[in-house]
Amino acid sequence: MVERLVIDHVGHHGDGIALTDGRNLFVPYTLGGETVDVAAAPGHHPDRRQLLRIEQASAERIEPFCQHFGTCGGCAIQHWETERYRAWKHDLVTATLAQAKIDCEVFPLIDAHGDGRRRMTLHARKGTHDVLKVGFAAAQSHDVVPIDRCPILAPGLNGALEAAWALAEPLIAIGKPLDIQVTATDGGLDVDVRGSGPLPAALIAALSQTAAKHALARLTRHGELVLMRQAPGVTMGKARVILPPGAFLQATVAGEETLAALVSKYCGRAKHIADLFCGVGPFALRLAEKSRVSAYDSDADAIGSLQKAIASTPGLKPVKAETRDLFRRPLVVEELRDFDAVVFDPPRQGAQAQAERLAASKVPVVIAVSCNVATFSRDARSLIDGGYKIEGVTPVDQFRHTPHVELVARFTR
Repeated sequence: MVERLVIDHVGHHGDGIALTDGRNLFVPYTLGGETVDVAAAPGHHPDRRQLLRIEQASAERIEPFCQHFGTCGGCAIQHWETERYRAWKHDLVTATLAQAKIDCEVFPLIDAHGDGRRRMTLHARKGTHDVLKVGFAAAQSHDVVPIDRCPILAPGLNGALEAAWALAEPLIAIGKPLDIQVTATDGGLDVDVRGSGPLPAALIAALSQTAAKHALARLTRHGELVLMRQAPGVTMGKARVILPPGAFLQATVAGEETLAALVSKYCGRAKHIADLFCGVGPFALRLAEKSRVSAYDSDADAIGSLQKAIASTPGLKPVKAETRDLFRRPLVVEELRDFDAVVFDPPRQGAQAQAERLAASKVPVVIAVSCNVATFSRDARSLIDGGYKIEGVTPVDQFRHTPHVELVARFTR
């Protein structure tokens, strides 16, 4: 059955929302004020609709720049003019903070897309008639949209799609779904393939030949080395970090540099800084140019890479890098006494246990970095209730065309 709806506004996930008989109906790829024809979306939430036709378009609508937009689930918004999109993203932050009763200034959104995404995860699956599909997940689906180009990728990922298709070709015969993570490094493409399970020696040899043909810096399978032509490194401040397989990095170089600059600014003249959930050290290595740093993360491989970078970089202040699960063993008040400033940048679930310990501490400056406004608000509330004052929030947009936004905030006693 076809329904005609008037879209009221764009929601927090990028879908247009129509208000009908007291219900919110969600229609992807629509904008406020548009009149649209929709149908039920089989297999999805009953309040979700599939866009059939735009009867009356918004004056703010623009032409998407990617041929896969609307089928690929990577981007939610390419159809909205830039200034309105930026205002919406800023409003996502202000509305979520207001809902948590956090009253502070939200500074202008910083665009940190730079030259594009430097890492991606592709999926390889068998489609109809056993035809190989390599690409990104479809919107609201586990299906895979085959991709031969992606305009939001950084130039450093040139050749990545071709290499992923070539690697998937021999592996897909095993019959298992594959995930192929590709990262642009200064040594070339770093690729980690997951999902294949154990492989015979002949297939490992074939993968090695494919990696050499496509000039990959390194190919690993479930983190185990298949071939390395050049060490896959990235520059962080004065340091060069050799990445562990499948390493987490900020999505864009500009995003990492923007977040690190804000963190450094907010730390001020602190002499001893704790960097919690430090990863491979994008903040710690830069902060160590001026301050003593103690860095903690649960990922032993990331800490190992950070330790090697510290050892090979002259001119840094003392840096201690330690493996520690901060969800199960957060730094406690007694341990926090030594620090002039604490930086924490947790995964999307936030850092509730660590925030509660910080709230009970006397650390004069706390800098929170987050990729999830909701969990940031929860952790910020803990700090505020513990006596900290929030000095404002800076939203950073490195995930352009999506509803995701990074935040940096400074808290003081």
